[in-house]
Amino acid sequence: MDATDPRMIKAAIQAQRDAMQALFDQLRQDGLDEPGVSRDPYGAGEQRAHATLTKAAEALALEIGHDDAANLYMTLPGRDRTAPVLVIGSHLDSVPHGGNFDGAAGVLAGLATVTAFRAMGVTPDCDITVMGIRAEESVWFQVSYIGSRGSLGTLPDGALDVRRVDTGRTLVDHIAACGGNPDALHARIRHFDPSRIRAYLELHIEQAPSLVEARRSVAICTGIPGNFRYPEAWIEGSHDHVGLPRRFRHDAAMAGAEFAMALDALWADYDERGIAMACTFGRFHTDQAAHGLTIVPGAFHFSLDVRAYDEAVLAELEDKVGRIIDGIEQRRAVRFHLGPKARAAVGVVDPTIKAGLEAAAHDQGIPVLHIGSPASHDAAAFAAAGVPVGMVFVRNENGSHNPNEAMTIDDFLDGTAVLVEWIARTSIHNPQ
Repeated sequence: MDATDPRMIKAAIQAQRDAMQALFDQLRQDGLDEPGVSRDPYGAGEQRAHATLTKAAEALALEIGHDDAANLYMTLPGRDRTAPVLVIGSHLDSVPHGGNFDGAAGVLAGLATVTAFRAMGVTPDCDITVMGIRAEESVWFQVSYIGSRGSLGTLPDGALDVRRVDTGRTLVDHIAACGGNPDALHARIRHFDPSRIRAYLELHIEQAPSLVEARRSVAICTGIPGNFRYPEAWIEGSHDHVGLPRRFRHDAAMAGAEFAMALDALWADYDERGIAMACTFGRFHTDQAAHGLTIVPGAFHFSLDVRAYDEAVLAELEDKVGRIIDGIEQRRAVRFHLGPKARAAVGVVDPTIKAGLEAAAHDQGIPVLHIGSPASHDAAAFAAAGVPVGMVFVRNENGSHNPNEAMTIDDFLDGTAVLVEWIARTSIHNPQ
């Protein structure tokens, strides 16, 4: 059987429709937390998802493994077990009350890929490892790419000591409770040597309505943004009487409002110049313990995420944010306390893989868009470590990080067919 025949590939993928739908349905039940699903990282929801996919991988007779960060590995052996491995992965956690497809679709695409090769009776030239990654959603621990960076030995200093926002327990405690080895992570012992990874591929639902608008099922990613973040920032002013004239006030809330509007104007300027970036205030509030109708706020709390597709642009933005803060502090006699800064590098998509995925989509008769990811993904952690990466986006109506994610099984199968086609043409030279 010719595993490079696009018709064979399409048939092998389409044959999995019912099985993949059943897995998605099971994952929804694993994390069901009305509304939506909550697969909490290093917690019960994520654990159930890992158990479900472990069982599915065992049924496929895949090799099962774990690393010190408790990531899950499901491997289809290749002809040359010493060759650099091809990794297909994504995360299995979700935001609280999120959707069923953000992250999980990428892991199921990996399982569908190896199942297709098994069905076609072919063995790839190298191992194909499907990776179920831990703790990608930074809303829980406020650190990016915990599982993927743990596997690569690139967790930032202090990451293991952070506390999960809902439990108050440290990341060390959560990892240990899920069978990981925090001591090895502290020592930066890596599971993956980047030089031993041929490529990292990730399928993910789109997180903006570009594909919906264009009436396309699949897009090829052109880049993944890096970011700098301040999860626990606040502005110090002075709590005063509501009757205090403006010239005497140290109003932390008005300083926060001015800061937000200044960053929005900065974003608009970059938009006009065609430079992609984004800034987000995820938290934005006065101090509940002290605020009131007749009190000038003396404290204002916020979180800030600034992202862009170029490291030079990120550095420029960081400098401009600092200058904006300096001006507000002088004008309003307040003080900004930014607190700890988190950082994630820009994820550069490998141009050869990108071109190959485009050609694979063409061979499958699937028209595609080319879009930069608006969101961060584990692929960026692999790219930062020097691993060639490629990403495929699948149409998803209603956005992500909400219960109404609406990827269809047909669009999922289209995206998976692109992955399989690319692998068949680059990693299978002697089909049985």
